[in-house]
Amino acid sequence: MSGEDLWAWTPQLLVAAGDTLKMTALAYLLAITVGLAIALARLARRDVVSAAARFYIEIVRGTPVLTQLFLLYFGLASAGIVLPAFTAAVVGLGLNYAAYLAEVYRAGIIAVPRGQRDAALAVGMTDALAMRRIILPQAVRVVLPPMANYAISLLKETSVASLISAPELMLRARDLSSEYFMPMELYLFAAAMYLAMAYPLGKGARYLELQLGRGRS
Repeated sequence: MSGEDLWAWTPQLLVAAGDTLKMTALAYLLAITVGLAIALARLARRDVVSAAARFYIEIVRGTPVLTQLFLLYFGLASAGIVLPAFTAAVVGLGLNYAAYLAEVYRAGIIAVPRGQRDAALAVGMTDALAMRRIILPQAVRVVLPPMANYAISLLKETSVASLISAPELMLRARDLSSEYFMPMELYLFAAAMYLAMAYPLGKGARYLELQLGRGRS
């Protein structure tokens, strides 16, 4: 791999890395929003609502994310609903990770002592108000570290989106390898760029764990 090759690849791969970060951010925003809704549904007193949320979690976690992306991108197209590849990737990855984050949220909510909810209800709060003002703020301390780790996993999972031609880093590396016939060098370069993007997230997750652990102690 010559300096000339690096000069040709780097601008294109940097643009693709930006698309990867954008895809990660949008999918993660969708995941944390939908995941919280699913977690609350999972904890609902109505059996039907709870069962529906549990069914969603089991289906999503029990099937490959690539299958879900194919269903969104190719399956919906056969039904007349055409999604751009980038949109399909964001929606697919977001809904997939929502199932995992729902269980993280649920574990954090359950970790809050039940007496906190009972005390809130005793002073006249509704269930919804107690959840928003008392339980969720305390659950945040429990769920933040694993949520940060899932963000790192999502960043790496975006590489799967290249199989539906969504614009991101791995797709650009694959296209360049077809053009320059240097797959080893290009994929190693792409791997280094993923590491460069994931490393700050990993440091942030570790910092959160240390800070929250110190707060609990």
